[in-house]
Amino acid sequence: MLVTNGAKHAVYEALQAIIDPGDEVILPAPYWTTYPEAITLAGGEPVVVPTTEAAEFRVTVDQLEAARTPRTKALFFVSPGNPSGAVYPPAEVKAIGRWAHENGVWVVADEIYEHLTYGEHRFTSMPGLLPELAETTLILNGVAKTYAMTGWRVGWIVGPPDVMKAAINLQSHSTSNVGNVSQRAAIAALHGGLDAVTEMRAAYERRGARMHELLSAIPGVTCMPPQGAFYCFPSFESVLGRDLDGRTPRNTIELAAVMLDEAKVAVVPGEAFGSPGYARLTFAVSDADIEEGLQRIAKLVA
Repeated sequence: MLVTNGAKHAVYEALQAIIDPGDEVILPAPYWTTYPEAITLAGGEPVVVPTTEAAEFRVTVDQLEAARTPRTKALFFVSPGNPSGAVYPPAEVKAIGRWAHENGVWVVADEIYEHLTYGEHRFTSMPGLLPELAETTLILNGVAKTYAMTGWRVGWIVGPPDVMKAAINLQSHSTSNVGNVSQRAAIAALHGGLDAVTEMRAAYERRGARMHELLSAIPGVTCMPPQGAFYCFPSFESVLGRDLDGRTPRNTIELAAVMLDEAKVAVVPGEAFGSPGYARLTFAVSDADIEEGLQRIAKLVA
């Protein structure tokens, strides 16, 4: 295990440790914006595999197999997902893990939202289901989401000893250790139990349900109910090309600009996540802000 300067640092170092120039990394979309950049920085090539709202933004083994080539080195697997909030059922986690193991594909599993799942959806760790993956899986995590400690910059990588040695050597010549104060704070959080997390998850579940309700009430907007993380990822395809206060957005980048300028609401366009036509909205804000923000969006696009 290696303690890193936040989970983003863990993503970077994990890929630097296992990716060689020309290696391909399968990346289901929508994906977090850092993933393709970190792959490229390691000399690899992202192979984006789109998923759909109808499939609840989950990739299938058949899609992965169609994307696999002799240069495939790794698969990014994220559940719960950012920005989609998708959570893979255990049977699908196991099937994807078996595919990776049988084909010699590394799994880079970002588990940072593991404690933030809603309703009947539950987090499942791939190597927990398939111990044989231990030698070809890197688990990434941190305190930012579960413990609301984003600014403390503490993450970690868990993986086989040879990869950990390479990552430790890299970190020793780049950032060295994580700040001692931050590490002590992280230890306190990890040893402090999950009572506060349970309370926070209940608040997120309520807020996510309300955001989904308000988004779904906007004519033409579709949105999958959030299963995990703290985002809604609605489709605004039907809004594109319409006149909005004298402006006609052609894509969700332009739509996000219109929302910011005219409604004073900030969203992240789906293009940033490899899914044009969608936008990410967070419900890690107050109930009042959710109500006000969605009212403004509804008024703008009505």
